[in-house]
Amino acid sequence: MPIPKPPLPSADATGYRRRLRIEGLALAGVAAVASAALLLAVDASRAGPWNTVGQLAIVAVALAVLGPRSVRRWAATAEPVTASAPHGEPTPLWQLPVICFGLTALVGAPAEAWDAALRVTGGCLLVGLAQAFLLERTAAREEHRLGGTLVRLPGSRLFSTRLGILRF
Repeated sequence: MPIPKPPLPSADATGYRRRLRIEGLALAGVAAVASAALLLAVDASRAGPWNTVGQLAIVAVALAVLGPRSVRRWAATAEPVTASAPHGEPTPLWQLPVICFGLTALVGAPAEAWDAALRVTGGCLLVGLAQAFLLERTAAREEHRLGGTLVRLPGSRLFSTRLGILRF
């Protein structure tokens, strides 16, 4: 009779997974509000709907392919750490609306390209949802495989996250 594997850590576990969920949901919420505001208030944001759908579909496929691959790669190089080791700082949640609205204004305002601004907010929505659900679940599987909790380490950047593993 095979030995049963321990259950996956819960979604509210501290560490990298929790950060993925919180930051992803916050970004998705901000982006959803920004997208809704553009769609309701700016007629030009609805120009070229198939172009918008097509570009967001490409973003979704890229996130679905590259996101989990990145999390698995970062987890594979996770270094063992202790609970007392310094962990990387979470992204301050106040920065997420600044990033979303700043990119939206940068793209939309100068040429009044509000359909492009909608693609920015839609892309932020997809990134947030992917982070909160797809990448968080990928990190959960990696934690199960490695037998510990992943934590973000100091020196992590947007596209080069450094992870440590706290063993169970």
